[in-house]
Amino acid sequence: MIELTTFDDFESASRATLAYLHQRLGFDLWMMTRVEGSDCLVLQAESHGYDIEEGTVFRWGDSFCSQMVLGHGSRVVPHAKNVPLFSTSPIAKKVPIGAYIGVPLASTDGSLFGTLCAIDPHPQEESIRDELPLIEFLARLLGTILIADLKAAKQARLLERSQQAARTDVLTGLLNRHGWEQSVATEEARAKRYGSPACVLIVDLDGLKQTNDTKGHVHGDALIRSASNSIRSALRENDIVARIGGDEFAILGIECDAEGCEAIFKNVTNALLSNGISASVGKALRDHRLGLFEAIAAADRNMYVAKAKRRMRCSRKNF
Repeated sequence: MIELTTFDDFESASRATLAYLHQRLGFDLWMMTRVEGSDCLVLQAESHGYDIEEGTVFRWGDSFCSQMVLGHGSRVVPHAKNVPLFSTSPIAKKVPIGAYIGVPLASTDGSLFGTLCAIDPHPQEESIRDELPLIEFLARLLGTILIADLKAAKQARLLERSQQAARTDVLTGLLNRHGWEQSVATEEARAKRYGSPACVLIVDLDGLKQTNDTKGHVHGDALIRSASNSIRSALRENDIVARIGGDEFAILGIECDAEGCEAIFKNVTNALLSNGISASVGKALRDHRLGLFEAIAAADRNMYVAKAKRRMRCSRKNF
């Protein structure tokens, strides 16, 4: 029996549901997944024989679920080898799949969030199809909890921002380094729980020291404030931006895939250029297997590469 009152959030409800379905229906692997672009991320797994762990990333297009969502296959398939589209799929060549179950989960805007799915190496009785209404009902319950969790996470972000006075840079009004590190830790925990995509951009102003030395710190401070306003104007409401050093800014793109990261990059660089501000910008996507902190390091490395290229171009022009 499932005790709904013991579920604190989507993650605990998902784990309990997977354990219950394994106990009731068997199947060696039950998973809760999130679909993000071409990737399918395993959020939770009830594995008994398959070498699949939470955090595993598959190619979405290789999966049975991608075909199921498109309506090319049933949600319950007792004999996977009898369905040519399934039996010839890339995933069937990597792991033994005799039977399959898959049901989609919707996100807050009605788009596909991921799937509740299961596979077993052995074919199952045709009577397993009778369990589909139960599985779909549980998926709808999980979807309701998921939507409530995602809305709560959005509200929590708003509350966090209203309490960030001690984490704010006085000159720009942005988060300071301490605030940035706290925000990154919080978002990393959310990204792990929900499989959320994210990106990081590091912005380093060019010529701040020269401005301070030749025109004075008043002009240098004005440059920093102008850069801050330019960056902030180029971001979405949910994105996080901080001043993490004298001439360095950091941006965290929330729920941001590769296309969204590129859009932020272009918006930020264009906003800076339109205000006559020269800067080097590095960007990186959060890898589900490595996390945000590695993305920050990668974005920082890419920023230094961009700065070196800019210096090389300038030296060639001067030469």
